[in-house]
Amino acid sequence: MTTIDTVDEDITVTPEDYRSIFGLLPTGVVAITGMTPDDRPLGFVVGTFQSLSLDPPLVTFCVDKSSSTWPWLRSMERFTANVLSTDQLSVCKALSRKGPDKFTGLSYDRSTVDAPRLRGSTAWIDCDVLSEIVAGDHYVIVGSVVAMEAGAGDALMFRGGTFGEFTLWDGPAPEPKPIAEGH
Repeated sequence: MTTIDTVDEDITVTPEDYRSIFGLLPTGVVAITGMTPDDRPLGFVVGTFQSLSLDPPLVTFCVDKSSSTWPWLRSMERFTANVLSTDQLSVCKALSRKGPDKFTGLSYDRSTVDAPRLRGSTAWIDCDVLSEIVAGDHYVIVGSVVAMEAGAGDALMFRGGTFGEFTLWDGPAPEPKPIAEGH
């Protein structure tokens, strides 16, 4: 028979605790881009981009409700997800800034959904906005994939407040350890 311990209801999860724990989990670095009706490029960086469904092909990411860029992209109903490469740390920093001049000095082409495809990215995923869900202090965005293309280079990673890259092990994965009884 398994027993379940009760959880102390007086425990409070602080934002600092939350960031500390989730900072242990590496994420990819993806620039979400689009164009305004007057042909001005817009974008921001997320660490929450991921595949959601194969059939139909869907992706998801989260954006803070305080974003000044997302309302513009939402109104356009489409975006390009640029999977940034290890050579694009400067692009990441540029698109992480506040203000209207984020794209100064950035090279891009137009995607199939007329959004900026940042040159040098590892991949590009062009999407229509399918839905937006309010969740706490963020919006969860679901995009319907309309086109995608691989670029070159390794994907930029973020973990614990620093940037890096993924390193493969030279051999097979380690053998799993047996699960201890009673846990």
